[in-house]
Amino acid sequence: MYFHNCLRLFLFIAEMSSLLRFAELWHFVLTVNEMVSSLTLQTVLYFNTFFFPFWWVSEVIMLQMKYSMLPGYYQCLLTLAVVILTLMECVRLSLGYVGNLHEKVPELAGFWLVTFIIQLPIILFLFTDEAIIILPLERAIHIPYLSFVVFEVVAGFQALKMMTNQLAMRFYLQQFQDSECPQRPERSQDIGVPYGSNSLTSIQ
Repeated sequence: MYFHNCLRLFLFIAEMSSLLRFAELWHFVLTVNEMVSSLTLQTVLYFNTFFFPFWWVSEVIMLQMKYSMLPGYYQCLLTLAVVILTLMECVRLSLGYVGNLHEKVPELAGFWLVTFIIQLPIILFLFTDEAIIILPLERAIHIPYLSFVVFEVVAGFQALKMMTNQLAMRFYLQQFQDSECPQRPERSQDIGVPYGSNSLTSIQ
């Protein structure tokens, strides 16, 4: 009787451990398959897309008004800054939309690098350097645009971190599935024992 109770207890513990393992595995699978697109990043990208044309028109008008009052090197520097920022903004927003919505790590990483290395230094230069004769309208349009860029740097880094973690989890899950269900070797069509009454004679 004591042995029977111990056996039942052992079977109960084994069943509970298997259920816990199945629950952990199921939770892991659900975590791997859930969407990790950042709603915050997508919202900021959406408003940035609509705000940038107004920023560009205002910046070009202000640059034209003060162009003759600037030194020669500042004229070239500001013109080059506006051109680079305009070209990179189109590429940056496209990479951000594709990387965030489709959960593609390379595109999102490219978006974050362009934002942090190119866009952020340029907009800080346009916003803080008093030698370029910052007009009131320029300061008014630089504040929201700088806010967009800073939010995109922070939200993009968080989204990129979540996507890389999920990609690593998918890789580990694939390795686990491969180890749990190894592929059976295929039977060769040329090697085998024939069936029928003449099997022994055909082997000989």
